[in-house]
Amino acid sequence: MAKLYFRYSTMGAGKSLDLLKTAYNYEERGKFITLLTSSLDNRYGTGKITSRVGISKDAHIFDSSTNLFEFVSEYCFGCDCVLIDESQFLTKEQVWQLTDIVDKLECNVITYGLRSDFKGEPFEGSIYLMTLADKIEELKTICKYGDKASMNMRMVNEIPIFDGDKVMIGGNDSYLPVCRTYYKKMKEKHG
Repeated sequence: MAKLYFRYSTMGAGKSLDLLKTAYNYEERGKFITLLTSSLDNRYGTGKITSRVGISKDAHIFDSSTNLFEFVSEYCFGCDCVLIDESQFLTKEQVWQLTDIVDKLECNVITYGLRSDFKGEPFEGSIYLMTLADKIEELKTICKYGDKASMNMRMVNEIPIFDGDKVMIGGNDSYLPVCRTYYKKMKEKHG
């Protein structure tokens, strides 16, 4: 029976690397997969899923207007698994479309994304994935101060900031995974 998975974490936990590893495992067993990533993330080129360790793979892109059920039905019918990077950028409607891919097409869907932004606010896609996914898994990383990281702290010139647009694409240069205690301490100091 097909399932919808949501694998989430903070920045720097290896979400893209885990996705690429999962893709490799499916392909190694002769399975047909489809990779999708948000059009918002073009750090390594449009339509690329790239890990911080340098491994990458081409992917189809989606934006907020993409009907994912129609896309998979038309272009990827019969695939065994749809893997989605940057799933926090999915809309509520798109998450419901993923449930149709699972339930009507009997295709596994594995999504990877952030649970919340740098202000500690949830992303729409993540809210609905937490609500509708059959299985939810946390990919863990540690705060540079030793505890489990649960927050994404935005950095500008190595100084934490707590105001600005919800979406700013960046990597290690722009975000620091931290524990909630350290996040609150820095917000009191710099916020």
